[in-house]
Amino acid sequence: MAELIAQGPKPEQHWRRDLPDATPVVVGQAADAWQAPWERWLSRRHVEVVWSGQRLRVRRLETGRNPVHHRGKEATSFDLAPGDFFVIGATTFRLETPRPATTPSEPHQQVYARTIGVQELERLPFRDAPRRLDVLTKLPKVISSAADNRELFEQLTHLLLAGVPRADVVALVAARDGGGVEILHWDRRLPTPGGFDPSRRLVLDAVEHLKDTVLHVWQTTAGSNYTLQGNFDWAFCTPIRGDACPGWGIYVAGRFGDDPRASLLAAIDDNALADDLKFVELVAAILCSLTQVQALERRQTVLGRFFSPGVLRVLHEANAEAALQPRETETSVLFCDLRGFSRKSEEASGNLLGLLDRVSRALGVMTQQILEHQGVVADFLGDAALGFWGWPIADPETVGLACRAALGIRTFYEGLNPRGDHPLAGFRVGIGLATGRAVAGRLGTLEQGKVSVFGPVVNLASRLEGMTKLLHVPILIDEPTAAYVRATVPATVARCRRLARVRPAGMNNAVLVAELLPPADQFPSLTDDHLAHYEAALDAFLQSDWDRAMAELHRLPPTDRGQDLLTGFILRHNRTPPAGWDGVVPLDSKG
Repeated sequence: MAELIAQGPKPEQHWRRDLPDATPVVVGQAADAWQAPWERWLSRRHVEVVWSGQRLRVRRLETGRNPVHHRGKEATSFDLAPGDFFVIGATTFRLETPRPATTPSEPHQQVYARTIGVQELERLPFRDAPRRLDVLTKLPKVISSAADNRELFEQLTHLLLAGVPRADVVALVAARDGGGVEILHWDRRLPTPGGFDPSRRLVLDAVEHLKDTVLHVWQTTAGSNYTLQGNFDWAFCTPIRGDACPGWGIYVAGRFGDDPRASLLAAIDDNALADDLKFVELVAAILCSLTQVQALERRQTVLGRFFSPGVLRVLHEANAEAALQPRETETSVLFCDLRGFSRKSEEASGNLLGLLDRVSRALGVMTQQILEHQGVVADFLGDAALGFWGWPIADPETVGLACRAALGIRTFYEGLNPRGDHPLAGFRVGIGLATGRAVAGRLGTLEQGKVSVFGPVVNLASRLEGMTKLLHVPILIDEPTAAYVRATVPATVARCRRLARVRPAGMNNAVLVAELLPPADQFPSLTDDHLAHYEAALDAFLQSDWDRAMAELHRLPPTDRGQDLLTGFILRHNRTPPAGWDGVVPLDSKG
């Protein structure tokens, strides 16, 4: 099958798509087009391409505002042969016809072969754990967000190239009946012409016969100049075990440097290559596990992963498609981020799968509290979760439910013994909670959408979460949320105190932020009297009476970190308000 390959000015600005026979495809930025989001000169519907089986017919549409260049000249309609290309802005679109299957292709003499078992890799610690972990943490989202296998394979090869720096090419391959090998998808580090032909014997040894990672090194002939269509100097294949990935494998190949064989063989001897092998083995294991989980989840309702039982009943009783339509509503948005992740990743460099399991459990705690309090889980962003209330049904207790969920998450983590044996011991959370108008519902493109929430209130919740690091408190809320808590929520459920009027970095407007606190019987270190003293200190601070403000702050327990912002600001200015003081504390960073 022919492919259209887009390549922007940066290596990561890249995709490849299979061209359907005799079916028009639009390239542009529209939701139903093949998009190149990095290209600012690409219109929503810029060109139409049709593959005839021999050549690609390209036609610039009337809506394509900027020129299309072919062979150095501006053109509106032309044909492409395999290997030919056209350009829009700084992006090249090339036609290629790679072979979909392989035959035995090993013209070089094999000089080294090795089978590497999972247990052998598990005993070896990572040498570059933080970078590998950064790639691995993106894998669950890539798998869960992919609309189909094509998109999954494309994103997966990008991640693998990022995680295996010595690789020139990465491919997803599959062993087929009769001893054949199918290339599910492949990609290369640098944009060069040519196809790709993996070693059939290597793939079958790893995927079918040995069912373990197999490494091959071939003899290099001095002065030879191989293309991507020919063989590489080394390659390994790791099987993806499991019924959800039948016969699949990850194929990684590369070339020697100036000293043929020596660099890679030395890497093998001192286990430097083990990082690459172990990383790919982890990717294969995670891919297998998560695709199997997805297969099971497809037998359940998709909505059950995002909605509380009460919301599900509404969706089941009504027309689900109509109920999911986006609409503007009053929402409360909660953004919760895990603290201590970087330190834990360093400590767990030899057991990244264990760390990934702990992060999954942490996200599970957040999800449980959001759903138990009738919220909607909108997204997972690495080690953070986004939830919201107020949709699909309006509820007068929306703000109160969101506050209960936030306090439930805080209570769980503060209840853990930092030195205990619980998998989440040592983790903390920062939570931002904001209330306001937003659009909620099924958001996204025609091909891929998800239930989420959109609007300034989402950005504010995220900024508040970031500010918890600067203000040294677990939960920050905006002014509308704080007003609701003071007026409606009983003190036996939640309390709040204004912390300061701040101007976050990158924002022009000041924001009055408050801390959400558990009731006094659950958090006796800050009594209601303490909160009253802090409120009096803030009033004096805003009125430029900083001596009285300091006197009130001294009535608070020294363990209260919430007072640090005011105390530090007053002391930095020698207890004297600066000229033009407007009561606003500027924040130098986003947190």
